[in-house]
Amino acid sequence: MNRSEILESVVAEQIKPEDAYPNFSVGDTLDVHYRIVEGDKERIQVFQGVLIGIKSSGINKTITVRRIVANEGVERIFPLNSPRIAKIELVRHGDSRRSKLYFLRNRVGKSRRLRDQRRGLKHT
Repeated sequence: MNRSEILESVVAEQIKPEDAYPNFSVGDTLDVHYRIVEGDKERIQVFQGVLIGIKSSGINKTITVRRIVANEGVERIFPLNSPRIAKIELVRHGDSRRSKLYFLRNRVGKSRRLRDQRRGLKHT
């Protein structure tokens, strides 16, 4: 076995299966249940926001979720294959034509809302 085969076998064990999370895309509103360890206690915190970007693939796949707290934008980057993510729930589908929604950072008020996905439009 050469080096790349060994690396692929180790990575394959750590990647979560495809059906571990719902089918979501950029523009959707998600609830990310994230495990937080404080001392010897562990709790789950929910981060709800709009998915503004999906980056990379394989073991390095990450999602960027943005929400507004006290009129300040807060973004978190979650590695999808992390054991700290308990689950991801899809709250609503958003209709987006772009792969990265970074323009939402400059929007204020109602203009930062995305349309709901229209009836009859296929979701992939």
